[in-house]
Amino acid sequence: MKKMKTKFIRAISFAAFAFAIFACKDQLNVGNPNAPSLTTNVVNEKGITTLAKGVIYTNGFQNGENVPAFTWLGDSYFSLNYGYSELLGDVIGADAANELISVINVPDYVILDDGVTKIVNTSPNIPLLRKYNTRAQSGAGYNPTYFQWLNAYAMINGCNVVLSRTDEIPYTGDKVSKANTIKAWCYWWKGWAYAAVGSLYYSGLIIDKVDPTNENFSEGNNNYVTHDVVMASSDKFYLKADSILTTISNSADYSAVLGSMIPAYFQTGHGNPPTIAEWKRNIKTMLARNILVNKLSPFVNGNLNATIMKSSTSTMTNADWTNVLNLATAGIQSSDNVFSGVSADKNPVFSTGGGTVSAMSVGTNDGTTFKISERFIQNFKASDKRLTGNFDNSLVYTNANFGTRWSLNDGGTTPPPVGTITYGNLNAGEYECFIGSSYEENMLMIAEAKIRLASNQTQIDDGLTYVDAVRTYQGAGVPAVSGTSLTQAQALTELVKERRVALVFRGLSFYDSRRWGWTYDIASGGGSYGNKFLHNDGSANGVLNTNATISYNFLDYWDVPADEVVLNPPSGSSAAVVNPNF
Repeated sequence: MKKMKTKFIRAISFAAFAFAIFACKDQLNVGNPNAPSLTTNVVNEKGITTLAKGVIYTNGFQNGENVPAFTWLGDSYFSLNYGYSELLGDVIGADAANELISVINVPDYVILDDGVTKIVNTSPNIPLLRKYNTRAQSGAGYNPTYFQWLNAYAMINGCNVVLSRTDEIPYTGDKVSKANTIKAWCYWWKGWAYAAVGSLYYSGLIIDKVDPTNENFSEGNNNYVTHDVVMASSDKFYLKADSILTTISNSADYSAVLGSMIPAYFQTGHGNPPTIAEWKRNIKTMLARNILVNKLSPFVNGNLNATIMKSSTSTMTNADWTNVLNLATAGIQSSDNVFSGVSADKNPVFSTGGGTVSAMSVGTNDGTTFKISERFIQNFKASDKRLTGNFDNSLVYTNANFGTRWSLNDGGTTPPPVGTITYGNLNAGEYECFIGSSYEENMLMIAEAKIRLASNQTQIDDGLTYVDAVRTYQGAGVPAVSGTSLTQAQALTELVKERRVALVFRGLSFYDSRRWGWTYDIASGGGSYGNKFLHNDGSANGVLNTNATISYNFLDYWDVPADEVVLNPPSGSSAAVVNPNF
């Protein structure tokens, strides 16, 4: 069968080349900017490292394709794609129409405290996503499935192009160490991008070769594979990055090359270039994440043995938990540098006011794009300094679909106590957005694995020490829970609450809610219980329910975007491109 060119691969290459060409005119033999090519435009070390930077931070994290007129909510991957995760994880809500953010996260129904009153959504998540998954709606900016796919394959294509050229150009110093640093960079980001596809979509494409007829593009195909196969590709490239990092012997040349591929203003806080050992620990953490977020670990209504009867993935086994525990134990440490970034006033990867979920949540809740959810706040203990130092509850906000008493302060003007994490800051360079993983995520994976595998009180308490460590690290100032004789279910409740608040705005909330079973229909064993819910009953301040039951019934793995399927129809041997389980 003739190999097909995917729409996304055909559309994205020139943005990265423009980054490389115009960002380093003084160092490059520019060639013809109207017909860029590897052989004429990327001819030396500066050119290849600048291209390697551009395919990640321009194509991958900005708009993915070279269409300046095309815009979306906010201005980066971390505003919209992270935004969908935080919306579907019910840590934020919205009332704006942009990209369906006001309706994509509305549950099928909510049962109020009286156990009788049922608020039913007339436009539920699954038919809504499918109604808007068309090329016309993508063009209008209303197809949620379009964006993460676009960014991920833009990044994968760019990395393929960089890899095809890495060995061909001259280097100063240790060529092997420098070239292998660039290869590790590309393998790492391909692992990241394949995980972005495999963790969200039911199926995807494996795109790993440059088109032999056009060096500026990857060779596409129309053989869609299931998300499990895509995740295996993510693991493969993380492991390739880990392996090639072991071969780098010149640490000075390694640091110079890696430092040139990360934006200079990102190199602050945790975002400084990691050492080889630190990067290898980052890889272990991401491998653990790949397992954890793509399998079920149901914890519905406090039940450790809950079963989800209709799902697109399998349930974690003890062997899976052991793998997560072993990987995370070798993962990120508290002093490690990771892959993160900050905003800037000029030429940013993401802006101070519109580049992250956090930035778009800062301010009084009647004026922000994203609004802090009651279901998020209920996870804090009343004395938690992260709550009292970051959030204000002086204004009640209600609309047809969403109500909250909470607003996120700007930590740049109203900082929390010294030593306590700041959830929002609109000053340039002061809010740290985590792109990869973090120490807190790694510790909480260890905690969850230990609690799940525990067979006695000592082992439960051992797991809880990691929850306590994260709370101490973030300056929560709450009493320790280890050593308090919590049952396994009570311990897991503490873990769940801590993941909700410690990892907010990091693009993980939907994956957590999905694997715990909450996003599934109550009729399938899912749902969320014991929730605070501000009901808009027509009164000025609504009615606060404290024991509401929610059946979200969200699509667990999204259908492939119509933009891909229409222009790149599946082969006869392809996996389904529409999730067959819903």
